[in-house]
Amino acid sequence: MPVSAERFGTTPDGEEVDRYTLSVGQIRLQVLSYGGAVCAIEAPDREGRLANVVLGLPTLAGYVHRSPYFGCITGRYANRIAGGRFTLDGRPYHIPLNDGPHAIHGGGIGLDKRVWKVEECGDAAIRLHHTSPDGDQGFPGTLDLSVGYTLSEDGQWRIDYAATTDAPTVLNLTNHSYFNLAGEGSGDVYRHVVQIDADRYTPVGPGQIPTGTIEQVAGTPLDFTSPTEVGTRIRDGFPQLVTGHGYDHNYVLRGGDVAARVVEPESGRTLSVRTTEPGMQFYTGNFLDGTLVGPAGRAYRQGDGLALETQHFPDSPNQPNFPSTVLRPGQEFRSTTVYTFGVE
Repeated sequence: MPVSAERFGTTPDGEEVDRYTLSVGQIRLQVLSYGGAVCAIEAPDREGRLANVVLGLPTLAGYVHRSPYFGCITGRYANRIAGGRFTLDGRPYHIPLNDGPHAIHGGGIGLDKRVWKVEECGDAAIRLHHTSPDGDQGFPGTLDLSVGYTLSEDGQWRIDYAATTDAPTVLNLTNHSYFNLAGEGSGDVYRHVVQIDADRYTPVGPGQIPTGTIEQVAGTPLDFTSPTEVGTRIRDGFPQLVTGHGYDHNYVLRGGDVAARVVEPESGRTLSVRTTEPGMQFYTGNFLDGTLVGPAGRAYRQGDGLALETQHFPDSPNQPNFPSTVLRPGQEFRSTTVYTFGVE
């Protein structure tokens, strides 16, 4: 079906924001030009009943002023940079601090807070474009970005990222959707069964900053190499869970066909993740505190959604043993992640 569009609101700066709807079969995805935020995904359960399976907010004002990155494109650097500082080619750079003493998701005005230009709309496909100027939030280089969302007949939501730069820079992009396969506003995700194709992770210290080591998940509550309910060990006293207030960790993917799979047993809805990225941040909505109300009129509390953020590792610009996130002129950044919705 052709993509439809409607006005969603106007930013405080007077920029108009539209909401686009992509539909294939029983899957429907809605995305805002503000931050490229996916604000709704409708998927059927085993009985064919539809529900919105991502957390979101009912108004543009909510996304502008209060959203914890619901569904948005995050960058220029997704995840954390320690102290908001890094050095590239001998030059120091400083990113605004917006996570205590650290920078997260690209600083205070990251890609999630920009109005993206919609360049292409096809059958169940949309491409967004944004140019981030040199020095934007302290990052070097003028960055030319495009992000494509495509739905397909087999329940796939494909995200294609592309970027070029005119000066050396660092780049890490992801989509920050919070999933609840029982339906947005239905309660916590602790009965969701998760499997992650990773036997290693990057431990964190204070402020969720990686220690620089890569450790095994075996023998810890972070082991999801076999299907495990989210809530089984989330309140374990393991120091990493205490530090993160739950799961908020980067998993080192093994590179298999499926990076992660989630099953919600009551509805039968499933979600699988495939990606070209080396890591995935598994996050269980630990800082949702009941002050945000979603489209269904229900307050979001801790654990009401889970994120599967495919990406490079946090703080890589300061961690020489992590995969590089440097992008140089003449290179093209490309990354693809596919979320597939199904039932069992």
